[in-house]
Amino acid sequence: MALGIIPDPVARQPWRVILPLLALVLLGAAVLYSAAGGHLQPYAASHMVRFGIFLVMAFVMSWLPRDWFKMAAYPVYGAVFLLLMLVEAIGAINGGSQRWLNLGFMTLQPSELMKPTIVLVLARFYDTLPAPMTASWRGLIPAGALIGLPVGLVILQPDLGTSLAIVFGGVVVMFLAGLPLRWFVGAGVAAGIAAPVGFFTFLHDYQRRRVTTFLDPESDPLGAGYHITQSKIAIGSGGIFGKGFGNGSQSHLEYLPEAHTDFVFATMAEEWGMIGGVFVLLVFAALFRWGLVVARRGPDRFSRLLASGMTATIFFYVAINLMMVMGLAPVVGIPLPFMSHGGSSMLTVMICFGAILAVDRWSKRPTGLT
Repeated sequence: MALGIIPDPVARQPWRVILPLLALVLLGAAVLYSAAGGHLQPYAASHMVRFGIFLVMAFVMSWLPRDWFKMAAYPVYGAVFLLLMLVEAIGAINGGSQRWLNLGFMTLQPSELMKPTIVLVLARFYDTLPAPMTASWRGLIPAGALIGLPVGLVILQPDLGTSLAIVFGGVVVMFLAGLPLRWFVGAGVAAGIAAPVGFFTFLHDYQRRRVTTFLDPESDPLGAGYHITQSKIAIGSGGIFGKGFGNGSQSHLEYLPEAHTDFVFATMAEEWGMIGGVFVLLVFAALFRWGLVVARRGPDRFSRLLASGMTATIFFYVAINLMMVMGLAPVVGIPLPFMSHGGSSMLTVMICFGAILAVDRWSKRPTGLT
């Protein structure tokens, strides 16, 4: 027993991270409550319920043996890949995109599940690959195929933001596994050369408009640039201390699109000001620092790659969403973890969190018990 009162399994949890995350979720629920006009439904209540359920799931994941994660890597990858194929065959269409499977009790976006799955399967792949082979084609071609196949299906949906997130998580694991730096530099140069061709050849019209609007949002303030313009107005009008809880005019008067999902940070900043924004950034900074510390202390290669890749996946969510709402990146469908309303994205982030919790536990227990 810890302190004679708290059971050891409870006391060993990283409460210095969990409690700030809980505060962040509560802030998100307050913002969603305000965005719904002062009602718990349909956003705030479900947001809290989902977090509670998925937090329990994360705790359960943290107690799974390391060998279970290793054994599950390829079967889970195959199952999620099959779900992506089912999306192409029978997936629900919404807003011109075919990304969801209607399961009756919930609507699932399988591409979200592929973000942590790609990290898991690549961590397993490089764990079994002899170190001398990492810098050869054996360390590149199979990993590239594991990333490329699901990314191809996600691009067909079309969902450029999610496909980039999958690539980002996979590339981080490949880099940390020890692939030569010159390969990444060469790939970056090749991507820079191919980008103009891809921009005019492979992107849809609305995706091209997002890029051009990002470069000059004032060129079409009532059309393609509307989202970014209204988001920056909401953030700027909040000032230092904000307009006050429930007094956000941009969201309440419906000037700010997607105030409860992609642009929830702008909704928050208008009412809670820079103080609220700094709090959000500090919580995420604490989460990322903890994730990197856990990765560094991982007991083996698989554990270190798993924790660092999951941390990088959450980082991608946060970085792209915040850059997007502040006009520093094109508008893509990337929600803000722990604050945006959405079941699939919350599930994905909590899977990442649960995997990091598991690595944290493995590093504190004898190898034979994991």
